[in-house]
Amino acid sequence: MTVSPPSIKPITKQQDVVDVFKRWYPRLHIAPHDSATLQEGKHFLLVIPQVGYTLQTRGLVAVLVNAAFHKAHANMSSMTGQISYTQNNQVILTANSLVWMPGNRFLWTNDWRLMHYPQATYGLGMYTSTDRVINMDYAYFRFYQSLLGRLAPNLYAGIGYYLDLHWNIESYARNRELSRISRYPYGVEGRSVSSGPTLQVLYDNRRNSINPTGGLYVNAVWRANMAFLGSDDTYQSLLLETRKYVHLPASSDNILGFWSYNALTLSGNPPFLDLPSTGWDNTGNLGRGFIQGRFRGKNLLYAETEYRFHITNDRLLGGVVFANAQTVTEPDQNSGQFEKVIPAVGAGLRIKMNKISRTNLSVDYGFGMDGSKGLFFNLGEVF
Repeated sequence: MTVSPPSIKPITKQQDVVDVFKRWYPRLHIAPHDSATLQEGKHFLLVIPQVGYTLQTRGLVAVLVNAAFHKAHANMSSMTGQISYTQNNQVILTANSLVWMPGNRFLWTNDWRLMHYPQATYGLGMYTSTDRVINMDYAYFRFYQSLLGRLAPNLYAGIGYYLDLHWNIESYARNRELSRISRYPYGVEGRSVSSGPTLQVLYDNRRNSINPTGGLYVNAVWRANMAFLGSDDTYQSLLLETRKYVHLPASSDNILGFWSYNALTLSGNPPFLDLPSTGWDNTGNLGRGFIQGRFRGKNLLYAETEYRFHITNDRLLGGVVFANAQTVTEPDQNSGQFEKVIPAVGAGLRIKMNKISRTNLSVDYGFGMDGSKGLFFNLGEVF
């Protein structure tokens, strides 16, 4: 006897911000988002000016651009760009793509960044304090590029090249320049380079990475940074990441999501700014509730769960509650063990920007330990 999976109740008359503007300002000639928006060969484009505040930037002004489209018989592809200027005199340019080729035969990804990014750091390990701030100023260029081919349904493997280049690095505390942080001398001043090929294996049966409605994502990336390719040191790293989404209740479109992110140094000594750290995953979302760079170490383990629910029946507004926990290894070379786990919790609002692609504007407020708290913005879901 076969058991059919529970059916999800159909939702009618969904609304997004375009529908709201058309209702409030009927004289504006704005094309609504409908099912034809994402037919093969078509795309939609969102341009969103943003004024906000985050822990690592203070006040900011930004312009976000997001495009989504379908190639023939393929998952939804997405391309996102952003330019920002912040109260901390940070300049940030980013471009990210996740492009599925026709029939899902190949997947092309990139993560490009160019930044002038003065920021605070707190040293290595989990026993650091916000009372001992270390200021770092540097310029940063990131070039991550990968091409994966399909091995089996939803299973991909491929190669890539990753480059992290930091220059004009200055580290100082109490007006004193530093050449070591937590006794770690690599990449603390001057210039640092990590350059090397990657091998990647990916399983992804989600149909919409912008806002998954179910499915499983498992990603493993082995990176070999090599001196002959320009790296300061020869070292190897491994990223293991899993995301799982389930409907709760099963007959609803509310989602319970689980995220595991583990960044490990297998050998060698990465430059300080390339060590795994809070908020320095590819999407910049790891560790909501804490400032970017709050915890840093050679190895990082992270877990998060989030419940996503609708607030209005037309799905214009939604909400989330979330909890996470993180730990990094201590800098003691004799042990290098995980010794302390730090949690955070929070809640957020979701505003439907496009009902066809399910793109939300995410606004979250997180609470960490030691009085840490703040706002976190995203175009699309956090994971």
